[in-house]
Amino acid sequence: MHPWLEHLQASLPSNPDILGRDKYFNAAVLISIVQFPDGPHFLFEKRQPWIRQGGEVCFPGGGFDGGDLTFERTAIRETVEELGIPEEKIRILGRVDTIVASLGTVVEGYVGLLDIGSLEELSPSLEEVERVFTVPFRHFLEREPQTYHVRTEIHPTMVDAQGREKVIFPAKELGLPQRYHQTWGGTLQRIHLYHTPEGIIWGITAELVKEVLDFLPVE
Repeated sequence: MHPWLEHLQASLPSNPDILGRDKYFNAAVLISIVQFPDGPHFLFEKRQPWIRQGGEVCFPGGGFDGGDLTFERTAIRETVEELGIPEEKIRILGRVDTIVASLGTVVEGYVGLLDIGSLEELSPSLEEVERVFTVPFRHFLEREPQTYHVRTEIHPTMVDAQGREKVIFPAKELGLPQRYHQTWGGTLQRIHLYHTPEGIIWGITAELVKEVLDFLPVE
């Protein structure tokens, strides 16, 4: 076999990852669970309005930091920072499949059990977290999520700060087929949504909730 091919065979990853991961925003979240007397609850936080995705309801988590070494480390670090919970009170149960969102974010979800008896044991970060609340598993199990769709398109142009259209992908000049000279695509993306007494759970967070619930035995 040609030396190049021998080198290629030896270099191919044994555990392939996401191709071009470095061009995405990489994040990790802790799908936080608390065991209360009435059964397990998901723990959510509402983000402060002035931070990224302000006002949204989500699980604790954030962007991968090179110092974390692993995405699990990111999920734990962010949870400790956002909820004010000691790391030793977080028990990782496992992980769910990776989400590659259409807007350029990769989310690694870890399922974690928080060893607390009440929310009063937490000291949420006032810089990032407006409030923390829980919703019982049973609330989600008793109702299917509503499902909606949005349409995503690819635009070879953009409008700059002065309102002028700027070509950022010169498909025509590159000799590509005419269908790429203007907006193309239009793929429908599914969005799950749950109504709860504490507010709406939707998007990636709802996707993660449903993913966890799908692992539970059917009663």
